[in-house]
Amino acid sequence: MPIRLNLDQVMADRGISLTDLAARVDITLANLSILKTNKAKAVRFSTLEALCRELKCQPGDLLEFTK
Repeated sequence: MPIRLNLDQVMADRGISLTDLAARVDITLANLSILKTNKAKAVRFSTLEALCRELKCQPGDLLEFTK
């Protein structure tokens, strides 16, 4: 898929665990894991907004277009 999430890298840079972020964003651990491993087919804007808020980043820090 040409758009990938760099969630794992941003989380590592911020030193935040999957469990902690799931609780802060109010998303299930399973769904957050799907996002982290780039297996998601879509992401809601509300989820993207919550991730950016908690990780103190911009959407472009999380999303990347690849060929």
